[in-house]
Amino acid sequence: MPSQAQPIVTALFGGADIRMDGARPWDLRVHDERFFPRVLAAGTLGFGEAYMDGWWDCDALDEMCCRASRARLDERVPVNLRTAAATLAAKVFNLQTLRRARRVAEVHYDLGNDFFAAMLGPDLQYSCAYFRDTDDLAQAQRRKMDLICRKLGLQPGMRVLDIGCGWGGLARYAAEHHGCTVVGVTISREQQTYAAAACRGLPIDIRLQDYRAVAGVFDRVVSVGMMEHVGYKNYRAFMAAAARCLRDGGLFLCHTIGGSVSRVRTDPWIERYIFPNSMLPSPAQVTRAAEGLFVLEDVHNFGADYDRTLLAWERNFREAWPRFRATYGERFFRMWRFYLLSCAGAFRARSMDLFQYVFSKGGVPGGYAAVR
Repeated sequence: MPSQAQPIVTALFGGADIRMDGARPWDLRVHDERFFPRVLAAGTLGFGEAYMDGWWDCDALDEMCCRASRARLDERVPVNLRTAAATLAAKVFNLQTLRRARRVAEVHYDLGNDFFAAMLGPDLQYSCAYFRDTDDLAQAQRRKMDLICRKLGLQPGMRVLDIGCGWGGLARYAAEHHGCTVVGVTISREQQTYAAAACRGLPIDIRLQDYRAVAGVFDRVVSVGMMEHVGYKNYRAFMAAAARCLRDGGLFLCHTIGGSVSRVRTDPWIERYIFPNSMLPSPAQVTRAAEGLFVLEDVHNFGADYDRTLLAWERNFREAWPRFRATYGERFFRMWRFYLLSCAGAFRARSMDLFQYVFSKGGVPGGYAAVR
């Protein structure tokens, strides 16, 4: 017998031109009628968990999520007590303290270097690629690294700080192609182990260290895909740390996903299963945090490229899955595909974007020449 929630949820998705048991690729096929009250009770968290549990399927997850994002379906689901309590906690407490900051590494970045290498490609770049004159993911990632280095104006002998260095790909690129000395910091033990080995023999120091503990003065500071993990209560501290480490006249490039609306917490499903304690800084939050510390020289939005990047990662993940099935299991497979494809849909809908901010400490004499 259909639940009372079924017509409500059906009408909700119908507003985004998504049908229940329809024939189009972006329509949902519901296998378990408990799906409807679960979505109504828990919103996006229940929606994602129901997919993980096999209660529904969709041939074109990315397009379905794009349509749902454009229609802002997440804002039309009634707020429940659990969601309200989580939002209140995010406003009251600092969820990204030194002690809590490592949780995202434990849950996500320490999953395994072999796993991420299979998904991301040879340079292990876990951030938006720059698809200019290429359709190849690896080439687009190298073009992203080249773009960053050119924006920073790297020269031989410069000392560079890479905050949130990941597996060391950008540090290695800056050392090999621009003759720089690099200090990279990460809170992931798996990343630190991999990056230290990959950068052996180069003037690169990879440290297991929180950005708030970094000391020293550098000619350039760069942070790629890190500000998403800082938390809105720490945005100012993040900018202050970069400013403290940057010499007068130096440049700081901050590459981050951002939303068009300033928020204090992330999507509940993403927070629970993918990136604990994460949130996306809006341009207003980024620039407000930098006030009085930096001169904003340039902003570059190429968020549309993240759709293509995520689809390439999902394709790599699917092709490599037979190697990892026994380790991670079927529920993880569904969770990870939902993560990658739902994010691709959100970027396609432009509810999320990718920004590169170039800041200077004191201003560039004569002005900064934007690089694309």
